[in-house]
Amino acid sequence: MTREHEDLLGLLAEVRKRLLIPARGVSDADAAKRTTVSELTLGGLIRHLATGERLWLQILRTADGSLPDGMLDTDQYAMSETLSHWLTAYAEAAAATDEYVASLPSLDIEVQLPTTPWSPPEPQFWSARRIVLHLIHETAQHAGHADIIRESLDGANSTAQLA
Repeated sequence: MTREHEDLLGLLAEVRKRLLIPARGVSDADAAKRTTVSELTLGGLIRHLATGERLWLQILRTADGSLPDGMLDTDQYAMSETLSHWLTAYAEAAAATDEYVASLPSLDIEVQLPTTPWSPPEPQFWSARRIVLHLIHETAQHAGHADIIRESLDGANSTAQLA
């Protein structure tokens, strides 16, 4: 594994940790509760990111542009199951992503992206590096959402809980 692999996976681990801080000590009922006009919930965010990591890993592994089952499922933002279920699913997806990315000899490998309703008409290709950067971006963005949701739930501040 190269220094770049270590740096990117380290940053991804850090933003994952920050995402999970707002879920500490939250009940299933609170994890499913909307606290703003948005449809987002803590449990729904964790479900979405667990699903997203699993789907992006499938895209990275197949590299052939095939659309993974569930990629266009907008229900992945809704809390289902228990918070514990989604925390476990997220940990498993993260471990699988880390293991696969660490095994790549280079992050320069090109992966054909699936065609989606928002895709340009011509095939799109991303490097493994860009996929990892996308996961970092997506996780960091949703970590901010999770902070707002948790603070709206009970006033808990994630910055004070970094340890």
